[in-house]
Amino acid sequence: MDHRHVLRALSGLLIVLFVAMISSTVVSVALPQIIGSLDGTQSQYTWVVTATLLASTASTPIWGKLADLFSKKLLLQIAIGLFVVSSVACGFAQSTEQLIAFRAVQGLGMGALQVLVQVIIAAMISPKERGRYNGYLGGVMAVATVGGPLLGGFITDASWLGWRWCFFIAVPFTLLASVILGRTLHLAEVRRPDTKVDYLGATLIAAGVSLLLLWVTFVGDDFDWLSWQTAAMVGGSVLILGAAVLVESRVKEPVVPLHVVRRRDPALAIVASLAVGMAMFGGAVFLGQYFQIGRGYSPTEAGLLTIPLMAGVLVSSTVAGRLVSRTGKVKPFIVTGVVVLAAGFLGLSFIDHETSLVMVSLGMLGVGVGVGMSMQNLVLVLQNTVPLSEIGAASGAITFFRSLGGTMGVSVLGAVLAHQVSSKITDGLVKLGIDPAASGSGGSTLNIAAMPPQVQEIVRAAYGDATGHIFLISAGIAVVGVVASLFLTPTKLRDSVDL
Repeated sequence: MDHRHVLRALSGLLIVLFVAMISSTVVSVALPQIIGSLDGTQSQYTWVVTATLLASTASTPIWGKLADLFSKKLLLQIAIGLFVVSSVACGFAQSTEQLIAFRAVQGLGMGALQVLVQVIIAAMISPKERGRYNGYLGGVMAVATVGGPLLGGFITDASWLGWRWCFFIAVPFTLLASVILGRTLHLAEVRRPDTKVDYLGATLIAAGVSLLLLWVTFVGDDFDWLSWQTAAMVGGSVLILGAAVLVESRVKEPVVPLHVVRRRDPALAIVASLAVGMAMFGGAVFLGQYFQIGRGYSPTEAGLLTIPLMAGVLVSSTVAGRLVSRTGKVKPFIVTGVVVLAAGFLGLSFIDHETSLVMVSLGMLGVGVGVGMSMQNLVLVLQNTVPLSEIGAASGAITFFRSLGGTMGVSVLGAVLAHQVSSKITDGLVKLGIDPAASGSGGSTLNIAAMPPQVQEIVRAAYGDATGHIFLISAGIAVVGVVASLFLTPTKLRDSVDL
């Protein structure tokens, strides 16, 4: 495809990516209000995010492999339909349990949209030129991430709309993208319907990861770290994932191609992506909660306060993308990005409920710059090493591990946050001579407005002070990405679509 046709098709793809990303960022700022109005708990707060990431993670490799076997355009239209239906269902949810279930279905569509956009772009544009277009992707990501919290805050604060429109708002954008792609996206499809998708391997991977995440959610509160429940859940997860590796090594068309991920650069890119995803998703998802509950800002104000994070993504991804296309080199930008990401999280690890907003903004800016420079370029490293016939499975693999890192990050850091908040609230109430069970806080509820003023102050301080600890964990995780990126081979990106 020439540049003009690429841009026409890219407009629809960028809208799809925008919708997939904004569906998460719109909700992130509104979640404290949503969970509060539905009388949910901190654990349910975490699972509203985790359910989406888990479903997205588990389905991503399947969508990637299907893209190698069947029409990429048809699969994208199916994913759009699934996403629209689930978004409407989320908007009508009447309880946190319903919302979590509908968000899981929405995650299936989000996983498909994210990986299929990357696969289709890879089928149109060479790796070297893709750096230039990745700048557009980074720009859309930044606009969605900046605009999402602002839009979410406005919708939540507007009495004539309400938080349910955080889910409804994605529908018209998605339908518009479907119409544009139907008219502009034309790919030479090579269908191989005689091959079989490895559903057994995908099921085993999803089951193993889900069991591990369930353990992370409940350990420390419902049972001890050293207990028979821990042994059963962790041991079962290891056995199931081991069986998945065995299946993947024997089937003809594996969901996660082991021959690709065993090679040095793809393996290192996957490790770095897992670390970046775990640090970014795990850390950033709690920023809205920090500003609203820990600092007492409104949803709209919380969205405005996250602008430094999104501005960092916008500027760094655009500049780095153009430099990658100009030089054909990608490793220097990845290493620099992951180092800045770790430094940003390290700065955020010192925050509490009274930290200067200037210091918080500097830390967020570092995180945003790091994500913008590293995330899409790590995908490029993997795509540069595989032929076009395997681009779907390879893209699905790295997106899977990045999403897996994000899912684990949200679960682990959410569990740490919930435990610390519960302890701090209990200690604070005891010092005031208030029975925690009778205070109306329960140690975990997010319905702050229903609490007495003295209890509100204790809860806000607990959330504000506990958030710094999870950012310290995120910084440690990002260091793993730094180490992995340092060992990448300094190769040049190829200038052809296929090997």
